[in-house]
Amino acid sequence: MAVYRAPENPIIKPADIIPSRDDLEVIGVFNAAVTRLNDEVILLLRIAEAPVMNSDKFVYSPIYDLDKKDIFFKEFDLNDPQIDFSDVRSVTNQEGLHLTSISHLKVARSKDGIHFDIEDSPALVPENEYEVFGIEDARISKIDDTYYVNYVAVSSAGVTTYLASTKDFKSYKRHGIMFCPDNKDVVVFPERINGKYYALHRPASSLFDKNDIWIAESPDLLCWGNHRFLISPSGSGWDSVKIGSSAVPFKTKAGWVEIYHGVDENNRYSLGGLLLDENEPWRVISRTKKPIFEPQTDYECNGFFGNVVFTCGLLFEDDKIKLYYGAADTLVCYAELDLEDLMTALN
Repeated sequence: MAVYRAPENPIIKPADIIPSRDDLEVIGVFNAAVTRLNDEVILLLRIAEAPVMNSDKFVYSPIYDLDKKDIFFKEFDLNDPQIDFSDVRSVTNQEGLHLTSISHLKVARSKDGIHFDIEDSPALVPENEYEVFGIEDARISKIDDTYYVNYVAVSSAGVTTYLASTKDFKSYKRHGIMFCPDNKDVVVFPERINGKYYALHRPASSLFDKNDIWIAESPDLLCWGNHRFLISPSGSGWDSVKIGSSAVPFKTKAGWVEIYHGVDENNRYSLGGLLLDENEPWRVISRTKKPIFEPQTDYECNGFFGNVVFTCGLLFEDDKIKLYYGAADTLVCYAELDLEDLMTALN
């Protein structure tokens, strides 16, 4: 499929972000949610920071202290054979998993959708027991006059999905947990369908090692029920190992289009498409057999966690899919796809 990548890519990089503390460095700005507010494109950036600690003996995990309302560093001995350091993103010992970075969310604004002014102060930071390992990968669904922001909250209790809302991206109201552990990759449909809210979500089964996409409904965006299975990994190819919802669905004449991500046996992240029924979104009409967007450029293949293109947001305008995506868990980039090409792939 033909993909247009902005020649300005990456449009936002770690060097563009001021660290929140002198002893933290920004190692990634990626997986941005996107919407429009008046004449501006709004990005809600995930900012990942890691301790500035040069040591060949220890790895450090930043954790939010609820009592002190600040971040402290927990150290892990690199020579301890009982600790798993195989994933650069985390450390695992007998106590469980700890992240090597901590994330918060920050707003960026643009008139042209490419050149962004990034706010100095964070929009949302960890502040409760479910967020002590950080908050990540927001999605924005505008419903009526309110922007609903759901994001991943991480703690030793597990991976939950939290809901907040705003009308201006200056002040926010937290509403609570939408989906309990372990559940992420939640996207809320941007309008009620037959009077109900709908969301795609990705529960994880430790017993069966399952990572499938499900759909649920709600009367109020907090109490979710009538959960239904949607799709599984394909079992072979680009989305054989793991899948999850990515961008908020958008409506076309053919139905709801969901851009989702898939992971293969080499831990390579690509994007594909789903077509869901307009009035019964639990009905899958079609699914792309091949990826519609995959890592190819140097900035997508090399970085903190390479071979990754991952989107948390898009704008569907003028029959174009305007993707804001994370590259290699390091950068924010921009690409465009034609709806006609996507519909051909779906059919």
